[in-house]
Amino acid sequence: MSFFKTGKPFIIAGPCSAETREQVLATAAALVPINIDMFRAGVWKPRTKPGSFEGNGEQALQWLQEAKKLYNLKYTIEVAEPEHIELALKYEADAIWVGARTTVNPFHVQHLADALKGTGVPVMVKNPVNPDIELWEGAIERFLAAGLTDVAAIHRGFSGYSSAVGYRNQPNWPIPIELKRRRPELSIICDPSHISGKRNRIAEVSQKALDMHFDGLMIETHPTPDEAWTDARQQITPSQLKDILEKLVVRAEFTNDMGTQVQLEHLRQLMDAVDAEIIDLITRRMELSEKVGEVKKQANMTAYQPSRWREIVDSTTARCSVNGLDKDFIVDLYEKIHHESIRRQLFILGNTQIEIKK
Repeated sequence: MSFFKTGKPFIIAGPCSAETREQVLATAAALVPINIDMFRAGVWKPRTKPGSFEGNGEQALQWLQEAKKLYNLKYTIEVAEPEHIELALKYEADAIWVGARTTVNPFHVQHLADALKGTGVPVMVKNPVNPDIELWEGAIERFLAAGLTDVAAIHRGFSGYSSAVGYRNQPNWPIPIELKRRRPELSIICDPSHISGKRNRIAEVSQKALDMHFDGLMIETHPTPDEAWTDARQQITPSQLKDILEKLVVRAEFTNDMGTQVQLEHLRQLMDAVDAEIIDLITRRMELSEKVGEVKKQANMTAYQPSRWREIVDSTTARCSVNGLDKDFIVDLYEKIHHESIRRQLFILGNTQIEIKK
């Protein structure tokens, strides 16, 4: 079994930043009875602007090593430079993670992967700040190519110009789900603290992650969260963490109940039939789009007509309210269908044959 797969949710907890020796030891002591799998604390903090608290560096590693020995508690830190890795190994860190701002830079990730060759240190890779699954998967591949066998992904949400339903970082759940589909052997840990940005949503996000078969949680925990030097609003106390973990429902991926299996198989067969119908209908719609393109070509009309797109949006969203469907989901779906229709019409207007992939 890999480092991050223990047969139950892998729980990582600890303060956003290692502020003082007293704070680190007090937090660790409070977390021991909760039986977390790993202690966490920020040692080097990548801040947006200079002048903010950027971590205590090597001194903080000394505190974490002391907590490890006192409480037999494994710990993990974020690294951003090869020198950080050297120090992490010196002070017996049990795992490291790569932050979202580092994941975006393949050159930087490669430097870290090269520095980790031959160490066997477990590595967690946070998603990049922008919703780019290729960049995330590519960073993971660099560590695997360096010979590391215990590599996990951390979903901490994605930055955006607007906050989706009050999140600090939009979860965009389809991206980690797609990563899991591509790499089913990969452990994926959710960071509900950075997704939520507010402590009152951590339980909700944590449960949703487990419902989607995530392998663990990383939750920022501080003895006095309101006095934290960094990210105070998204940290919770050890007692609040205990309460959240006790109330989480851990669901099984499979069931041995034959009745349930038969019912699921029947419903999945019905869904497969509907999916086949959807493909056939989309095929028919694209055929009609090509005919529309021929008419537009003869009439010397543009492929894209904004008024027509607004008409599609209005009609489809009106039907959403009647059928109980999420409006944003349907608009996103029709954007893709409409873009493909325009692509096909542009080929026709350019008198170029459309290449259909088999």
